[in-house]
Amino acid sequence: MSLHRLAFGLRPTVAHVRCLHSSPCVQQQEAVAVEPEPESISVFRTQEKDPARHSEKHAGHFYTLPPAHVRLLFPNTLPWRYQQQAKTFNESCIMVRRPALEVISYLKKTDYSQPALRYLFYGLKGSGKTMSLCHTVHFCYTQGWLVLHVPDAFLWVKNCKELLPSSYNSSRFDQPLQATTWLRNFKITSEPFLSKIKTKERYVWTKRESTEAGSPLGELVDQGISRVKSSSDVVGAVMKELRLQSGQPGAGFRLAVAVDSVNALWGRSTIKKEDKSAVDPEELTLVYNLRKLVKNDWSGGAIITTVSQTGALYTPKSAYLPQELLGERGFDSMDPFVPVSVPNYSEKEFESCYLYYTDRNWLQHPQSRTEEGKKELVFLSNRNPSMFERLCGFL
Repeated sequence: MSLHRLAFGLRPTVAHVRCLHSSPCVQQQEAVAVEPEPESISVFRTQEKDPARHSEKHAGHFYTLPPAHVRLLFPNTLPWRYQQQAKTFNESCIMVRRPALEVISYLKKTDYSQPALRYLFYGLKGSGKTMSLCHTVHFCYTQGWLVLHVPDAFLWVKNCKELLPSSYNSSRFDQPLQATTWLRNFKITSEPFLSKIKTKERYVWTKRESTEAGSPLGELVDQGISRVKSSSDVVGAVMKELRLQSGQPGAGFRLAVAVDSVNALWGRSTIKKEDKSAVDPEELTLVYNLRKLVKNDWSGGAIITTVSQTGALYTPKSAYLPQELLGERGFDSMDPFVPVSVPNYSEKEFESCYLYYTDRNWLQHPQSRTEEGKKELVFLSNRNPSMFERLCGFL
């Protein structure tokens, strides 16, 4: 049965049930007239906004992120195309999918006194790995976790506008602009924890500036934001403090390390030194410290990552498996991890997304709303979420 027939077939039935179970019947009919098509919305949308309560019955449905959560958890860190779509639709929605539900179920049952488990989303290009990561991170945020989010690790190994020799280690290079941007976003995301967490060590930045042991973590973050030259070392200090304190008695927080495109940490960079030779990612202060953080030599949290072919240098376009994208060094460094496959949309998920785009008037072409037009979209996109979104942008 076509989706349009299903939607229209449900409406009189539901209206009839409301009439039978309410009094008076006339008032209820007026209420139905005031709220048009509530049943068609329920086909693709769930009213459950708490990721902790999402289950198999919500799979394939969209849930709406509260604007406050988007502002605090994802300050300009969501994928660019998704941000543009959210502005167009005037709401931020994520589809509840089984890969994210699988990881969330693991997080609920984990023993956090043991070393942090590493989860890795993988799949074909555009299959929805980043949004599955965001769904899982949103769960951690609603549970009161401290979220350390790196939205795209490839940004740290490509197109660096300013590269400076490290003042701490002469064999490494600092990226002050990238470090400052990350610190600003981290300050917004982790605001409730910055005054509670105290530093365990003393950090000396210049002859006149230092951060004493026992200082609030927020003071350390502000140091990196106000003194751009030391921002890369501050990022390393923040990661070190969280890694050392997580899981310790009286820590008062649970740590979620979320890294999108983690394979960038062991790939190749486009950054050049003064002699025009390529910079190895390990020589970058930011990458060096993030590599240490994704090791599972600490407890009290989880490491949630994705591998991505988009942005990967010198790798086949068809590559998508962890061992293909991580390479030998990366795979050995990440092993052991829990692989979670993110496939293209199922038939139910595609129908749900199709209805959502129709509801948001994203599909304007008359033929796109017909059964034949829908079949053509299935054929052209192969039910790939990213390809489907791009095709609909022209309709």
